[in-house]
Amino acid sequence: MIPHSHSHDEKPPCCQAAPKPTKPSCCGHDHSAHGESVTPPSTAKYFCPMCPGVESDKPGACPKCGMALERNPAWKAASKTLYTCPMHPEVQQDHPGNCPKCGMALEPMNVTEADDADDDAELRDMTRRFIWSAVFTLPVFITAMAHLVPAWSHAAWVSGEPTRWMQFALTTPVVLWAGWPFFQRAWQSLLHRSLNMFTLIALGVGAAYAFSVAAMLAPGWFPESLGDAHGQVPLYFEAAAVIIVLVLLGQVLELRARARTGSAIQELLGLQPKTARLVTDQGDKDVPIDSLTVGQQVRVRPGEKMPVDGVVVEGNSQVDESMLTGEPEPVEKQKGAQVTGGTLNQHGSLVVQTERVGADTLLAQIVHLVGQAQRSRAPIQALADKIAAWFVPAVLAASVITFGFWFWLGPQPALAYAIANAVAVLIIACPCALGLATPMSVMVGIGRGAQMGVLIREAAAIEKLALLNTLAVDKTGTLTVGKPEVTRVLTLPGSLLSADESLRLAAALERQSEHPLAHALLQAAEKKNLTLPEVTGFHATTAGGVSGQVAGQPTVIGKAAFLREQGISQVDALEALGMPHQAEGKSAIYMAVKGKATAVFIVSDPIKSSTPDALAQLKELDISVVMLTGDNERTAGHIARTLGIQRFHAGVTPQEKHRYITEMRKPGAVVGMAGDGINDAPALAEADVGIAMGTGTDIAMESAPVTLVKGDLRGIVHAILLGRAMMHNIRQNLLFAFLYNALGIPLAAGLLYPWFGWLLSPMIAGAAMSLSSVSVIGNALRLRHLKLKA
Repeated sequence: MIPHSHSHDEKPPCCQAAPKPTKPSCCGHDHSAHGESVTPPSTAKYFCPMCPGVESDKPGACPKCGMALERNPAWKAASKTLYTCPMHPEVQQDHPGNCPKCGMALEPMNVTEADDADDDAELRDMTRRFIWSAVFTLPVFITAMAHLVPAWSHAAWVSGEPTRWMQFALTTPVVLWAGWPFFQRAWQSLLHRSLNMFTLIALGVGAAYAFSVAAMLAPGWFPESLGDAHGQVPLYFEAAAVIIVLVLLGQVLELRARARTGSAIQELLGLQPKTARLVTDQGDKDVPIDSLTVGQQVRVRPGEKMPVDGVVVEGNSQVDESMLTGEPEPVEKQKGAQVTGGTLNQHGSLVVQTERVGADTLLAQIVHLVGQAQRSRAPIQALADKIAAWFVPAVLAASVITFGFWFWLGPQPALAYAIANAVAVLIIACPCALGLATPMSVMVGIGRGAQMGVLIREAAAIEKLALLNTLAVDKTGTLTVGKPEVTRVLTLPGSLLSADESLRLAAALERQSEHPLAHALLQAAEKKNLTLPEVTGFHATTAGGVSGQVAGQPTVIGKAAFLREQGISQVDALEALGMPHQAEGKSAIYMAVKGKATAVFIVSDPIKSSTPDALAQLKELDISVVMLTGDNERTAGHIARTLGIQRFHAGVTPQEKHRYITEMRKPGAVVGMAGDGINDAPALAEADVGIAMGTGTDIAMESAPVTLVKGDLRGIVHAILLGRAMMHNIRQNLLFAFLYNALGIPLAAGLLYPWFGWLLSPMIAGAAMSLSSVSVIGNALRLRHLKLKA
């Protein structure tokens, strides 16, 4: 591609010679729009949302944080599957296991239908352990609490040896089998020096169980003062068993809730049909969609979904593209129109020639993009990480202090009080809720944005969107439709060339370019059925125009200044012809043949119908809008006045756009740049958050942190509202986690006992710990129903 510049938003060849980047670039151009595939972000089936890099090809626990690994809905079968931790995505390995940081079971990062049986392996395992442990724990709990029932308080069986041995027999499988995954994760946390919630659970349950076993097998080790009214050392089997049951219940509820965070991607995956009707010489036949290749033709009947990305070669119909754009109005499709896989054909029958299949389709790229974004980390997560790094050691210290305080100053039996309260402190202090606060909101929010056509490529952009207060916008393709049309061809009096001949020469020269205005000239020539001559010596000048030999005649097309630089005469006369039209918001392209000014082409690019409403909503959000355009001052001024834009800069080059963005980024200003992703590359890179505009398969998938499926300013409003809602949700989760631990730990330590006689049972602490994580996830899931409207 050799784009060049005219008197409008110029499109220089900034990305022309650059090799395909190995990491996201900031130019708004995406080679996937021309048929090149976007590399999937990961081949792993499971990952940890709290530990970046932790990936696995089988379900399990994160070796860092101990959480069950999340399934990656965007996963596609690969030769090698990786496992990751949902809390530490950076932890990745090629076999199942636990996260070395948090101890959670690693999860495969991707999913296919063939592997559905493995998807819920962790949930099924935890459910099975929960059911059996609950069955075993119920009689233990009843007998341990029987003394609180008046009718049983003095019964011999309550404190008899058979009852105590029954508690021991039933609790042992609960702790050693049902609770074994927690001890494994705790051991992993010690090996990796990454203490986590399972470290606390294992210590608490282990202490209660070990104390009770010692009391059963060697009661002589304990002083007589520790004995109860019957002279027996108290047992805590019920505490150990009930805590395991409650933690397992929390894990089951958490796994079920977290499975819903990927529902947005699952809905996107469900849009792709499984079969297609292939057009062959022998007639139409149904084939699996995976067997289609580029260049084949498929028939799409009314009511069917498009199986591939391609171009209509036969038929007319209305197509519902709301799955991409969020707009309910169907789009007219006829021969030559582009269609996208997953969109719904409503009325007529279409024959579509495939251009992209499988992982190259827009829908597949969106799924990969959203999946990658859901695993990225927001900067605010660093706060939670720093706190979590000190949290578990602090809790261990608090538990030791609690034990010492109660053993030294507590009432008799002091040892029993010391153990119970120390265990309660260990159990209630759950860093899981703190760790989940950010990644769960990110996962749900980014999925919700994908449903609305707002694709957030990295979580770091969320905070920038929430703080955005200045927005720079390109004109062509952002404020305007981006499909210019030649409305008039004006020639200088006395010119030897007619309007049609001028158009024929101009279209021939512009055929070498992919510039939007070049297409406008070509379309105008095609409508008149003009035959285009051969071109030699084509040359494009950035921010200027193009030149070459057309049918042996030196021809120059571009800005007025560009023509003057080429030594063209009578340019002022051409400008006088175009000036009245520029004052009406239209663009002018100037042409010279054999060194003499010849004609001016008037091009109209109407303002999008949605632009005024979007600008009004941005104003309500206190967003200052600045227009940066390569068009001339008169055209830019007309557009700005029409739309009520107070600040604009016209005739700017890509380098000048970059400079303006740099100047805007003063202290207190968070600047966004929205553009079509070609000439806006430097500005998109310099802005705090770049927003790539696009429509259909022209979307710049890897150009900016935020991409709008539909090139509509209302999408920017949605992106800003989504960013604010996600940050508000994250702060709610963090506040809840901080307050929970700030209140729970002192209460478990018995701080209120001297005044109110309140103590927190280890069992109640276990229930509170489990429900805290579920509460954080439940709050994050509210984003699934977010209404994105100013």
